Amino acid sequence: MTSSASIPPAHTVGDARWLDPSPLSGPDTAPLSNHHVQAWRTAGAVVVDGLVPRHLVDAARAAVVAATPQPDDDAPADFGSGGAFVFPSESDAFNSITLHPRLLAAVAQLLGCSVRDIRLTQSDLWPKRGRVAPVGDANDNTDQRMHVDYPNHTLAHPPEWERPEAVEMIIYADDVSECDGATAVVLRDGPDDPAYRWPIVDTPGVGAYRWVNDRSSAERSLAEVAPAVAEWRHEHLYARERSVRYRPGTTLLYRHDTWHRGTPIRPGRVRVAHNLTFRRAPSEWVSTLHIGWAWASYRATQTIERIIAESSVDQRCVLGFPAPTSPYWTEATIAAVEARYHALGIDMAEYRAALPRP
Repeated sequence: MTSSASIPPAHTVGDARWLDPSPLSGPDTAPLSNHHVQAWRTAGAVVVDGLVPRHLVDAARAAVVAATPQPDDDAPADFGSGGAFVFPSESDAFNSITLHPRLLAAVAQLLGCSVRDIRLTQSDLWPKRGRVAPVGDANDNTDQRMHVDYPNHTLAHPPEWERPEAVEMIIYADDVSECDGATAVVLRDGPDDPAYRWPIVDTPGVGAYRWVNDRSSAERSLAEVAPAVAEWRHEHLYARERSVRYRPGTTLLYRHDTWHRGTPIRPGRVRVAHNLTFRRAPSEWVSTLHIGWAWASYRATQTIERIIAESSVDQRCVLGFPAPTSPYWTEATIAAVEARYHALGIDMAEYRAALPRP
């Protein structure tokens, strides 16, 4: 049996093997290079700078920090903003990042499809704060266990590696040199990589393994019920993790089947991150993590109505709005939708132009 002494030590920035971001030089319609796309498809992750404008990142960070109270130091830290900063939010900067054309184009490049064939399933902005001391709670996310994200995004399992169906990303709003908290990632090294043995089930929260978030608690639990799995995770996951050297505007692009984990924030510091997920339109088994976008209608601010009226056709498609070629559209439905959004300035010309002509 694996002893507590063999549980991998907590991640420290000083001895990290870094994943450095690379700049983008492509046009807005195809911002990623072939190297970026290939790295994501083969290794499971790539880190870039400049995917979304820095001023939007700064504005979104300021909004979430101002609106999110300092948590109790004795309470377990959790992911998210408690629903305050999920799409659509009252932060225009946050909404603009979520549907930014360059970001959507990058997702389409990775999935090998058009922007109109991707769907938003998650957009969550949240602050993670440093602690003076751990709280000793198994559900705390301060120092996470190594995991993959698919179990709470789909009721199925990711398809074979060569058929990715979703893109996940983290957009950072701070500098790792000031607050630590680097995301640790295990890059896949070819089809025979032992870290990526199939199926991907050797993680807390899958099958018979109890869901535990805290790294030390999770590995102790696995050592008790599945010592061989605990040893495998120690040897092939923790021993190989590399850390994202992020700065404001850095983006980690990864997948539902990429091994990764969150690490501790420096005490007294705050790290703000924007988590987004997009799937292929036909992959309906990948869940939308938030309440449907239409649920935001009737807010006094008319946020979602304005987004629909002002967005491009591509951006509307990403939210599930019917494409111009959808059989939904007739002269009657175009007129009805136009009446709903006319006061907000919607342009339905492309939908009319796509109607079949007698």
